[in-house]
Amino acid sequence: MPGENLSRDEAHERAALLSVDGYEVVLDLRSAVGDSDEPVRTFGSRTTIRFRRTGEGTSTFVDLIAPSVTSVTLNGRDLDPAVVFDGSRIAVDGLADENVLVVDARCAYSRTGEGMHRFVDPEDGEVYLYTQYEPADARRVYANFEQPDLKAPYRFSVTAPEGWTVWSNGAGEQDADGVWRFAETAPISTYITCVVAGPYHYVTDSYTRGELEIPLGAMCRKSLAKHFDADDVFLITKQGFDFFHDNFDYPYPFGKYDQAFVPEYNLGAMENPGMVTFREEYIYRGKVTQAAYESRANVILHEMAHMWFGDLVTMVWWDDLWLKESFADFMGSFVNAEATRFTNSWVTFANNRKSWAYRADQLPSTHPITADIRDLEDAKLNFDGITYAKGASVLKQLVAYAGRDAFLEGARRYFKRHAYGNTRLADLLTILEETSGRDMKAWAKSWLQTSGVNALTPAVTYDAEGRITELAVLQEGDELRPHRAAVGLYRLTGGELVRYARAEADITGTRTVVTELAGEEKPDLVLVNDDDLTYCKIRFDADSLATLRAHLGDITDPLARALCWSALWNLTRDGLMPARDFVSVVLAFAGRETDIGVLQMVHAWTRSAVTLYAAPEWREEGGRLLAEGGLRELRVAEPGSEHQLTWARFFAATAAADADFQLLEGLLDGTAKIDGLDVDQELRWALLSPLAAHGRADETRIGEELTRDDTATGKRHQTRLLASRPSAAVKAQAWAQVVESDVLSNALVEATIAGFTQPSQRALIAPYAEKYFASIERLWAERSIQIGMDVVRGLFPGLQDDEGTLAATDAWLSAHASAAPALRRLVLEARDDLARALRAQACDARAGR
Repeated sequence: MPGENLSRDEAHERAALLSVDGYEVVLDLRSAVGDSDEPVRTFGSRTTIRFRRTGEGTSTFVDLIAPSVTSVTLNGRDLDPAVVFDGSRIAVDGLADENVLVVDARCAYSRTGEGMHRFVDPEDGEVYLYTQYEPADARRVYANFEQPDLKAPYRFSVTAPEGWTVWSNGAGEQDADGVWRFAETAPISTYITCVVAGPYHYVTDSYTRGELEIPLGAMCRKSLAKHFDADDVFLITKQGFDFFHDNFDYPYPFGKYDQAFVPEYNLGAMENPGMVTFREEYIYRGKVTQAAYESRANVILHEMAHMWFGDLVTMVWWDDLWLKESFADFMGSFVNAEATRFTNSWVTFANNRKSWAYRADQLPSTHPITADIRDLEDAKLNFDGITYAKGASVLKQLVAYAGRDAFLEGARRYFKRHAYGNTRLADLLTILEETSGRDMKAWAKSWLQTSGVNALTPAVTYDAEGRITELAVLQEGDELRPHRAAVGLYRLTGGELVRYARAEADITGTRTVVTELAGEEKPDLVLVNDDDLTYCKIRFDADSLATLRAHLGDITDPLARALCWSALWNLTRDGLMPARDFVSVVLAFAGRETDIGVLQMVHAWTRSAVTLYAAPEWREEGGRLLAEGGLRELRVAEPGSEHQLTWARFFAATAAADADFQLLEGLLDGTAKIDGLDVDQELRWALLSPLAAHGRADETRIGEELTRDDTATGKRHQTRLLASRPSAAVKAQAWAQVVESDVLSNALVEATIAGFTQPSQRALIAPYAEKYFASIERLWAERSIQIGMDVVRGLFPGLQDDEGTLAATDAWLSAHASAAPALRRLVLEARDDLARALRAQACDARAGR
């Protein structure tokens, strides 16, 4: 990986030297099908780049990662590939004012989801291709200047196997000679060019607005077609286009709009203009909850927002990644709430997305939203909770600070002023200052250029009659920020906890008095950041915390309730609330949670509370309580409801006793039944998972389930379950397949790691802690960055949660001070998670004495 890196300084120097007029990329993908005796299966790639020298200097380099280069020609002059190509770069010398560079290469198909990914469907043997480039993997498919600020128009032509269809960013058609040729694109960056090819199932529609007509397409593998609800995808797509056209005053600029759901995808989705790609898990093979459909809608709208924030106007370098990802993440929830059926999407945002941000912002690798991105490895790791969810949270704060109208008017001016160009932070701030009249530089310094999360805590005093004499908000944190926040007062009325007073205030410094609430009657709950206007961790005064322990389920407002769940979870993670107390609140009130997305998040937190944050001596009891509570709620849930399905999955995930396993076995073989519960194929895998992990389903039984579901998804489930069996030989095999071999695809690496790391098998996998630290530097050097990230994160021995593992981590960090910064960052993050778990366990242990 180090030889494939590109530094910011190199990119800036190259941008100062040249500008690109256009690319012509010719790909021959006929080698994708049939047998191949090549050590690495490759395809033909011929690239013609027309560019001008605009600065001083006569030499540069072109990016290309390929097994071989056949020829390189600059302005008609042949260059020796053996001399100029080093495996990741082509050195180019003797530049003229105007240049034509032609590179012929053999590029490799990928099994890691990077570059040109090749997938063989086990169900029918069909081959599918798609590309994924962000931040810098277009160079695995064609030669280019791989940096976002060297935009150019592209013309793609592709020769594909007979019977295939090919798609790219622009509209295309197949010539009489069988070659697919695509219209020239507008000027775009390398990382958002795209090719999708294969016998995909393809559905069409169109969006019309006045004279504007946008052809719509949606596709998936043929074997998934029976599950594909393209109508709902198109519905959300059209609602999104309506919203963006109403509010952005800039018509969609890229012609057609295809959306491909593709296999073994590393990301949620990618905003390639005209050809958006999604992970195919968004096609649901069985019954799912509305939270799943809301999540898919959010992703569809997120990627659509990128057509303007990111594709039309693009950051100069990855430092300003927030200029696209933060805006798209914010817009996903914003548009969902205002233009689709998912009107409560801000509840999901507060409970789910911000949880990701809070975790990332408390790691040692936390960084400002406008980060210091030195190179491509830094860029890859900064697609994180800060860039996405914290950035979106801060934009929500910006809307409260500047005003909705000023924010949207700023976006309109931004697009018109910088269309097809590249921008930095200052470009957007200048426009927002124009539209809002606010000092955006000071706001940005506090919110975009510093790291860390503040905690806001109410401090309340009362008079003899129980009325508020003063309500202050105390702010903690290394950087004290200006917060536009609301404070809500709630009281119990007729068995319900309802808000009776609210005030918005500018919270500044360490202590801010909210004068508007003086004289109000004593509340049962004071909720700081009511309505979730700002980004902060919420704390409670003693009376409010006592109220939540006894009455959290009585809060009638779903957003307020979601905020309280999130706040209690942050207290647990911070070692301020014992894990067993959090579990107690969940068991008391989760059954009354009406928002299914919040319930699913609470379930995930609760399992983590027992697995990671409970004192080791209480884990078994905690697990038993979760399984008992899950089964109780499963039995009382409305038959056939999404709550019943959610509790069924929770019960399966927490099952630990013989009686639990017998029920799961009965549900699988039909001898047991829960009224209304449809045990479809996806639920069958969920029910079988704990049986495999606890030694009650062997290889034969798992194989029988694969026979029922002999699909790509079934294969991933089978791989995970096989690796989850409680056997030393199984663990050794799984370890070897992931760490010592690179034969598994990215999806099967992920599945094997998930099976290997079972919380119930701590002792069984303990010997691999030492092997982990002995292997990761070699693995990081040999594998692609995506696989390196998956393995380093996924196999960290965090389940060996003791001081010995912490010491071993520190020893590795001390001995590998010169290791790749991105690798050290991953280990530092895992170390921090482990140290946090130990602190929380100590808190829980004190509660048990």
